[in-house]
Amino acid sequence: MPLIKCAKRQGHYVVLCDYLEDNIGKQYVDVFHCVSTLDKEAVLDVARKENIDGIITNSEPAMPTCAYVGNQLGLLSNPYESIVTLSRKDLFRNFLRENGFNCPQSYDTKDYKEAAKKISGFQFPLMVKPVDSSGSRGVSRIHSVEELEPAFDTALGFSKVKRVMIEEYIERTHDYMIGGDMFVLDGEVAFWGLMNSMRDNAVSEFVPVGTSYPSFVSHDQFGVIQETVQAIIDLLNIRVGPFNLELMFDKNNQLFVIEMNPRNGGNKIPEVLEAATGVDLIKANIEASLGAENISLGYDGKEKYMSTYVLHSDRSGILRGITYNERIRKNILKVDMDKQVGERVETFDNAEKLLGIVFLEFTSLDEMKSRLEHIKELITIDVE
Repeated sequence: MPLIKCAKRQGHYVVLCDYLEDNIGKQYVDVFHCVSTLDKEAVLDVARKENIDGIITNSEPAMPTCAYVGNQLGLLSNPYESIVTLSRKDLFRNFLRENGFNCPQSYDTKDYKEAAKKISGFQFPLMVKPVDSSGSRGVSRIHSVEELEPAFDTALGFSKVKRVMIEEYIERTHDYMIGGDMFVLDGEVAFWGLMNSMRDNAVSEFVPVGTSYPSFVSHDQFGVIQETVQAIIDLLNIRVGPFNLELMFDKNNQLFVIEMNPRNGGNKIPEVLEAATGVDLIKANIEASLGAENISLGYDGKEKYMSTYVLHSDRSGILRGITYNERIRKNILKVDMDKQVGERVETFDNAEKLLGIVFLEFTSLDEMKSRLEHIKELITIDVE
């Protein structure tokens, strides 16, 4: 929706593809085609008929289709094979390993019995993931081989290609995962929007419950991130577009690139980065896809201390209310709700099960850190 609305504000003619006839974006676009965004040839046919000038998506499964159509029509886009590599956890791990980047020991397969044999030399705990899911769907951490089969089955159920990756768990030394968005122009990172990605360990340590800006990485760590990520971009011949990052440093201060998705991040990351820096990544994505020059990605250095917090429940039931402590009320800019009081909500084990998102602004770094460390005491969710 942000891409569609921004494109229309810019005065563009917008063609929408989706396999669902009741797609909510239909009311805002100029023409709608009921074709699956996973069907490369069908989308290519639509693109030719409509004589498009650019193609974009913020849907992770549709990224390869977007690149394929762009390549076929000679539009400004990234190599199809590179986008497939970034979109699949197994292919990305293989790429990292083959090119000498830090990478945990891992194995991917579609067969549980094969997996049980291959991980005999792995060190627990292990991460079990679908190779092609987003939003932490189907992700588990296991501590023994007895836990493998149910975790494997769960991951398999979330995989479109029916393949599961098992890898050794990386223990990070910093409080938050390193996340956020960056933007590439002419093969170089032109904007860095690194953020702190928060987790609620009482529910799941793998599902983000908000992000804050600026990032807490040190100057030296940022230098390592810049060098490593740019090297990946060079090897994959990435030319343009937004990328969502998930990074961590292990106990030996070695950087691991967990994911580098060819899209803007979810949970309103572009929106909070625009509020913090003034840089509109949604608008930049549209302009870049059309080959525009002089895209504005610079900011004046007057960055704000901003955060989002994902409203979520640690159990399933009926939402009875949300209480905001007086200490946090003055920091709230707005609240976008997906669920209303009286509706049924589910345990927050993947990104789809959020209740809403709170936007917060702070007067200082110390205030931001203090508020976020106690956020569950300051914002309480009543579920019956």
